[in-house]
Amino acid sequence: MMLAALAQVTADMARQLADAEGVCIRPQLRRVTDQETGTVARVALACGSTREAVCKACAGKARRLRMQQCAEGWHRTDEPEVDDNADPSVDDDQGDLEGVDSHARRVRSTRRREDVPDLPAVQMSDRTVGVVFTSPNGAQFRPSMFLTLTLPSYGRIMDGAPVDPASYDYRRAALDAILFPRLVDQFWKTLRRCAGFHVQYFSAVEPQRRLAPHLLAAMRGVVPRRVLRQVVAATYLQVWWPAFDTARYVDELPQWTGSEYADPNTGVLLPTWAEALDALDDDSDARPAHVMRFGTQLDVQGIIRGHPDADRAIRYLTKYITKDVGSSRAEADADPRYAAHMDRLHDELRYLPCSERCANWLRYGIQPKDATAGLVPGACSGKAHRWENLGLGGRRVLVSRKWSSKTLARHRADRADVVRAALESSGIIAPETERMSAGVKTADGGARFVWERVERDDCIYAQVVMFAVAERRRWRAEYDAARQLQLSHSAMPP
Repeated sequence: MMLAALAQVTADMARQLADAEGVCIRPQLRRVTDQETGTVARVALACGSTREAVCKACAGKARRLRMQQCAEGWHRTDEPEVDDNADPSVDDDQGDLEGVDSHARRVRSTRRREDVPDLPAVQMSDRTVGVVFTSPNGAQFRPSMFLTLTLPSYGRIMDGAPVDPASYDYRRAALDAILFPRLVDQFWKTLRRCAGFHVQYFSAVEPQRRLAPHLLAAMRGVVPRRVLRQVVAATYLQVWWPAFDTARYVDELPQWTGSEYADPNTGVLLPTWAEALDALDDDSDARPAHVMRFGTQLDVQGIIRGHPDADRAIRYLTKYITKDVGSSRAEADADPRYAAHMDRLHDELRYLPCSERCANWLRYGIQPKDATAGLVPGACSGKAHRWENLGLGGRRVLVSRKWSSKTLARHRADRADVVRAALESSGIIAPETERMSAGVKTADGGARFVWERVERDDCIYAQVVMFAVAERRRWRAEYDAARQLQLSHSAMPP
């Protein structure tokens, strides 16, 4: 018992040291066997989490990678060449809502709503880069823009919480949070039609203090502010889902028959998702289940390449992408009003549908798409329902396909190449775990390296973490020395 307690204390100390040194606190241990030589190595892989609450070191690495991606694409002057086999981390105007079906494949009128303003018609160009402007003194510059878009008010707010919680529209706030990325997609599509060129963007979805999501976006090139305001006012999202205003099953839930869900009392099968949409199509008086728009606030800044504002904007844009939406719980514990606001929003999200496959559809008398046994309303596994997300279940970073013409893996490799080149210039060979990849073959065509997962205990964990800390310190010292040597050589006269 005493040895176990000592191992736990040692593991806790190693975790604190790893956190202070910027080393992964959740290393994944693997045993690698070389089939040719018979040697066995133990390798610790970083967990790769993008959430600071899970692993601060890995999340910080992910943020720096996104900063590089943002900087490389923002002010580029040449048209990118993009591989059609795109990285799934690149958005390209496709909403990430865990399968939200906006009924796009069914035939419906494309006529715009009468309550939105008309938009200017402009000739479209295939360019993605901004235009060059010339000042009166002959100087040329190619500006870009930084945008902030918000959602409308759901009730008066003071210090992040509603002044009158009873009148605050929590239902609309929750649905808007779930569907926000799709509204963002509509904005970019509409903007491109009105801007006259193929607008490219790097954007991040973040929560305001009132917990409503808003969009921060670096946009390549410039669009007149008047046009931007028109586009924001004219952008809307209509969600053609079956009605979910009234709960039909609260105390007694639908029963699984072995292939479908049925009424617990009559045994009548509930309408399937396809049948519910068919009924919606047949109803000439049908209305969208939800319509959402942006708020009236729009912040626009012009940004010039190389200006300090550009670096500040990138840091601000990526500041919260590694944080959970609900990460302010500690702050909420000190403010009962704010804590009650978070709890009330989370309660609303619990029973609203997050997608066509959401278990909550059973509550409203409809079988979810591709329904399976064991679905329970209020217990959907969708990310939007989780406390740490508070409605934002999709990706927090949305990037257009022609932003930097590189995948995240390519950006990651570029960063590694810089470090490797600096070390090799000083005669230091950088370590490469990739050389033990499962893709490396033996002479007879079999896998040379076999990777196996290793269950860890506190003693092994402490050893692995301490080794990683020592290795990081050594690499940092070697890299700093190599950089100093490069700088001294560059400062020498030819």
